[in-house]
Amino acid sequence: MHLPRTCGLLCHVTSLPSRYGIGDLGPAAYDFVDFLVKSGQRLWQTLPLGPPACENSPYSAYSAFAGNPLLISPDFLLHSAWVAPEDLQPLRETNRTPHAVDFSAVILLKADLLRKAWAGFRQQLSGLPSDAFVSFCRTHAYWLDDFARFEALTKHFGFSDWTRWPTDIKTRVPSALSEWDQLLRDEILYVKFLQFVFDQQWSSLKKYANQRGVQIYGDMPIFVAHQSADVWANRRLFDLDEAGQPRVVAGVPPDCFSEDGQRWGNPLYDWKAMRADGYRWWVQRLRHSFLIFDLLRIDHFRGFEAYWEIPADQETAIVGQWVKGPGQELFDTLQHHLGELPLIAEDLGLITPEVNALLESTKLPGMRVLQFGFGTEADDFHRPAKFPTHSVGYTGTHDNDTLLGWYRNYLADPKQLDVVTPFLRDFLSAYPDLAKHPLHWQLIAAVLHSAANTAVVPVQDILGLGNEARMNVPGEAKGNWAWRLHEGQLTSEVSRQLFDLVIESGRG
Repeated sequence: MHLPRTCGLLCHVTSLPSRYGIGDLGPAAYDFVDFLVKSGQRLWQTLPLGPPACENSPYSAYSAFAGNPLLISPDFLLHSAWVAPEDLQPLRETNRTPHAVDFSAVILLKADLLRKAWAGFRQQLSGLPSDAFVSFCRTHAYWLDDFARFEALTKHFGFSDWTRWPTDIKTRVPSALSEWDQLLRDEILYVKFLQFVFDQQWSSLKKYANQRGVQIYGDMPIFVAHQSADVWANRRLFDLDEAGQPRVVAGVPPDCFSEDGQRWGNPLYDWKAMRADGYRWWVQRLRHSFLIFDLLRIDHFRGFEAYWEIPADQETAIVGQWVKGPGQELFDTLQHHLGELPLIAEDLGLITPEVNALLESTKLPGMRVLQFGFGTEADDFHRPAKFPTHSVGYTGTHDNDTLLGWYRNYLADPKQLDVVTPFLRDFLSAYPDLAKHPLHWQLIAAVLHSAANTAVVPVQDILGLGNEARMNVPGEAKGNWAWRLHEGQLTSEVSRQLFDLVIESGRG
């Protein structure tokens, strides 16, 4: 896939300003698109949009297909006359900490609002579903039916661990599915309604962006959560024991960042079963994703070549082994069914010659991250001067500190500073015209001036924010994903500075 010379910003939807405690698909999202246009940006990269299964992480969703109802805009529910103005007031009380999402409060109060919207929707239509709702349910039945069942059953039993549900529904006996469908009919319809509303609001936003020349660049985790609709509905496609528990789980081995490695805990795929099925689940997943996004980054691309298999009874990722993945065959199958694949490979971490060979054979662009380019003077793989044309260059990702937070960490460690400062100074001397600008703008300029066809900058970096604005710290289960913008931070001055860099770097 060929990428044009362009650039964009990374900002998750939850990080947008909002009067309701969390960023959503409402007016602020449209304002952000307008800011991108004024700033010469042609990409908006988001994190995954699925409903989080664990610690509010968008990378641990309980569906590979569904949208997160927390992103539904209260303003547009009001516009549809499904809720009243006074129904929105409780959510406004969650906005007392404008720089962070109070997930506990938002989840509780937004659930109440969404229930009222469902009641308003049904009352407006005299209890009958609209043609648009019926059409949506029919079109998406291949994933929506099981997802809605899973949600409804989870609420009924009070927990999402489907291995503890009654045997007949755990094992999906057809007669049991029919009985539960009738018993939980109203709740199943409610879940489908939320996905219908999410789809309407997201499609409208994407259309608005596309009409203004902005493409939506999404992110897809390679794995799914065990307590998910995907695993419950497709047990045979995952490496599970007879009780439905994972025999082995996903993660990465120990490295310089973590002496215990990272034990993610996701169940691993049974690639033999998937191959026998013609990789049907993956074809469906990608086809659905390409309706939602214009471009898609696949997280942990190296797992398609080989993945770290950890015995499920191990508490860390130290004990494990590399196991071969599906490799080129999967991508050939996807291309056969879907045509050209608008994918970007997240090829960070321990990358072997075999992973590079797979990347080359798939012809997918990989990633380069400035913050990884200054560990040692000799290792310049991630330095902007070495970015290849067929790549996506970043100042940092959602897993990195902000640019200024990263640099200040060097300042706090004299040993690192002694190593880094000389060649960082030499590196920046290539941009003498920018010397009068703050450091974060100099580093952003280096990425935008690189040969990489596509450049992406986290929104925190264009604002020159420190590590208080960091989105995620890998390996830390709590306290992540909460940062967000507040009204007025994306000023005309910031927009002009960014636009000037776009023109200077030939990305206009």
